[in-house]
Amino acid sequence: MRLERMGASFPTRLSFLRTLMRQLRDEGARVTRPVWSIDADGFGHAVYSVDLGGYTYSLVAVSTYLPPDQRTDRVIATAWDTSYVLYDGVPSADEVARICRAAPQQEAARFEERDLVLSRANKSVRLFAHVVDALRAGQQPDQTMIRDIGYLMRTTAVYGNGKFGIADRARIADRPGLGGPFMAEMLTVWLIRGFTHDLVEHMGGAQLDVGLKRHLGIGNSTGLGMAPFLVSHPLLLDAWMQVRETALARVRSVEFLSIEQIEHLYSLAPRVAQHLAEWQVPDPQAQAAIDVLRREWPQVTASLTPDAMTAASPIDALIKDSARWSVEMQELIVAFVLEPFGDLVDGLADCMATPFTPQLDPQMGLDQLRDILKTRWDWALTPDYTQRENCAQFWYVSEEKLEPRLGNRFAEDGADLESPLDIARQVKALWADLEGATGDVAGFLRAHPQHRSALRRVQTLERHPYAEIRDNLIGAQCRPIDMLRCKLSFFGAAKFDPKSDRWTRINLAQGAPLFDELSRADDWFLPHFGLV
Repeated sequence: MRLERMGASFPTRLSFLRTLMRQLRDEGARVTRPVWSIDADGFGHAVYSVDLGGYTYSLVAVSTYLPPDQRTDRVIATAWDTSYVLYDGVPSADEVARICRAAPQQEAARFEERDLVLSRANKSVRLFAHVVDALRAGQQPDQTMIRDIGYLMRTTAVYGNGKFGIADRARIADRPGLGGPFMAEMLTVWLIRGFTHDLVEHMGGAQLDVGLKRHLGIGNSTGLGMAPFLVSHPLLLDAWMQVRETALARVRSVEFLSIEQIEHLYSLAPRVAQHLAEWQVPDPQAQAAIDVLRREWPQVTASLTPDAMTAASPIDALIKDSARWSVEMQELIVAFVLEPFGDLVDGLADCMATPFTPQLDPQMGLDQLRDILKTRWDWALTPDYTQRENCAQFWYVSEEKLEPRLGNRFAEDGADLESPLDIARQVKALWADLEGATGDVAGFLRAHPQHRSALRRVQTLERHPYAEIRDNLIGAQCRPIDMLRCKLSFFGAAKFDPKSDRWTRINLAQGAPLFDELSRADDWFLPHFGLV
């Protein structure tokens, strides 16, 4: 698993948002709005509640005035247009008042164990104001603006798992519906999206066209804070990739497609083309990759002839044939071919969480350890990490925001505070000290305790083949944006809009069902404007 392929990821039917929508549909979930205390200018608070898996969860949304000079997507911000808490249960009036005081302060406040997720979002000012003005004038907003921007607000953080006093994941880990990774966060995002729709309709005094509303997702700005997650949670990464690869293997093993499955793929082909046509970004490198996809997709669809689709093992043949196209197209094809096979692959979503933790085997012999390193870790043993290009960057945690950052080792201070994300370099150092050593791992670690972490990762990769990013994460060529895109695609993000190799904007829940549309919960793969 290399950074180049991770950075080409697309959302699939196994992405967390898609899975959540199916769960809400299957339970006949209904979103209610017991509290709406928003004034004509759009300030105040609201509460939304929904039942899932036998529990009730409520989003408390708080909208406040934000001076224009304080609006920023950067993590250093201290004020936002809106702030949110996903609450465990239905909050009392006192609890709502507490959250309304605390949520706008975000990190500066402290929260309680019934607060499951903390978030904030800023308006896409130009589109938000245009939609409100159009509705007030008795008109619908400009379709081109809706298509091109695609969201009314964008979140700048969606915090879970114990940050700032909110509940630890253990509180919900065994609950139906929220037990999978990031399900509470995805529920929060979907409810926030609905709030943004309600807010502009309230301020505009009229209803948005349903098709326009459906196209409006939730934007998100994501930076380096998310990148190290896949390194520090190797077994979770392995579980996600195992599920994806198992799903693909199942689909490739289908000998003959049904007429319905063939028609499903044919119906999705023009949707993919339109999605790619609407995906336009300012970044030249990212736009060049999109342009390649646009050129290659007609070649893919031309290969889906009736003869090819009715032949034996057509999906397997398409995957093999995809080697002639770009890596991004190969990944798009994987997402595409999974779509007609929900009955075959959707149950795998239950395996996205993992009960396993990395384990150290002290009884392993050093000869076996050396064999593992030679066969599994050759990519880490080859580079010379004393060369500047192979150690050009270092990861650290900022003192101000306690967020991961990436520095230039030869131009910036702070390398003495480096975070241990230099996995490949650590493994090569382990390899060097193994020279001439005999015995077992326990004896080796008594003499070289500094290698405990690297050794545990080596043994973990032997049992969990997708647990490691097989690239040098401190080399000059490392692009954190590749890790971001991989993780965000599992969330269900699309329309990646990189602003550098360190942060990106995305769109979540675009095309997803509205609160009253859960019956169509599973028909929004790579949506485009006007999709019914």
